[in-house]
Amino acid sequence: MKFAVSSYSYAQLTGSGEYAELQLPALAKEMGFDFIEFADIHAPEGEDKKEYAAHLREACEKAGVPAVCYSIGANFACGGDAAKREIERIQKEVDIASTLGCRLMRHDVAYGVPDEEKPSHYGFDQILPRLIEGCRAVTEYAETKGVRTMSENHGYFCQESLRVERLVTGVAHPNYGLLLDVGNFLCADEDPSLAFGRLAPYAFHLHAKDFHVKRGNGVAPQGGFFTSRAGNYLRGAIIGHGDAPVLQCLRILRAAGYEGCATVEFEGMEEAKTGVRLGLENLKYLSELAGF
Repeated sequence: MKFAVSSYSYAQLTGSGEYAELQLPALAKEMGFDFIEFADIHAPEGEDKKEYAAHLREACEKAGVPAVCYSIGANFACGGDAAKREIERIQKEVDIASTLGCRLMRHDVAYGVPDEEKPSHYGFDQILPRLIEGCRAVTEYAETKGVRTMSENHGYFCQESLRVERLVTGVAHPNYGLLLDVGNFLCADEDPSLAFGRLAPYAFHLHAKDFHVKRGNGVAPQGGFFTSRAGNYLRGAIIGHGDAPVLQCLRILRAAGYEGCATVEFEGMEEAKTGVRLGLENLKYLSELAGF
């Protein structure tokens, strides 16, 4: 198995100004990664985003660390003309992924029922056709650019495996699949191993992420924790240090014939370089145990 790191893992470093985004490919190479992926990109003021993407690709090529995936937010729940505008916007982001040299792009699908429809009985079942339409329109365009698109178990509204499965089987397009994130199922209070068992056949890409978990029936821990959908407490952890069943999920993917890479995604309280370095070491070891 080969390994990538998400630019999101280095948010501490870019946020403090210690590293510029253009320096991250060289840092990823220095830390032993095969690939890098970008959680959106941030063009300097006055610079065209597509031109900046070309500069990032040059930085990746110079470092010898290709960009494997590009991740972007999206919301197709709105419907109507707003949904058409969102589809067009995400199709333009496909062009950014292609410019970066990525063959994978992940986009969100929804963050909930639109405010104007909340007084009704609208829920996931009513919104799902809109999500399917948006995802299919994007992936049909992306296929012409040589980019495979994915949705992630992310954003609470479409996060647990039953909803994610209905989305991917509803889109029913060979260019569309899933980015499975080990930790994110915990945000929807679902056992990640059960979710991976259901969704592994649709996986195009993997995020290895870990969380410390505390039950929501106790006092809220202070510092670094956020709440899951059911009110449990989660805090980002170094891979292998938390409560997510990373090894079990890797074994499920191995049995399903997964051939992609694994991305380290770190959002813990530890210093970023330490968290990423130890996460990679632990992920490599766990991958070997899983048979990759």
